[in-house]
Amino acid sequence: MSGGAIAGLIAAGAFSVLVLFGCYVLYKLGKIFDETAARVRQTGLTIDEGTARVRQAGATVDEVNVALAHVNKELERVDAITANVQTISTNVSSLTSLFAATLGGPLVRVAAFSYGVRRAVSKRGTADVTARVSAEMKAERSENKAIRKAARKARAGSA
Repeated sequence: MSGGAIAGLIAAGAFSVLVLFGCYVLYKLGKIFDETAARVRQTGLTIDEGTARVRQAGATVDEVNVALAHVNKELERVDAITANVQTISTNVSSLTSLFAATLGGPLVRVAAFSYGVRRAVSKRGTADVTARVSAEMKAERSENKAIRKAARKARAGSA
């Protein structure tokens, strides 16, 4: 073998090692691409799930907005009712003040007078009863004294 043949053989061996190394690199690169494709598919699924959740959240937000609209309508009605109650309270307060100013003084006087009359009548009735009871007790005592005196005289006369 000549020097050119040996150089060709070495070049062929080096080329075959280079081809084997290239095949190994391409094999690893293929695995990386497969893994990348799997990750892209997984990311696509995750994005689809996220999109579905965003749609659900949008629907939920729409429902919350409808509920808030109903609550606002009800609050407007409650505000109207509160305003009416406040007006009624003001009117009742004014009516009470008017009643107290117009009839309050005379009614207080009538009540005080009727209380005084009732009190005087009850005292008078009590005084009358007390006087009658005292008179009856005095009469009974006088009668008992007279009976005892007569009994003593009778005993003194029979003795």
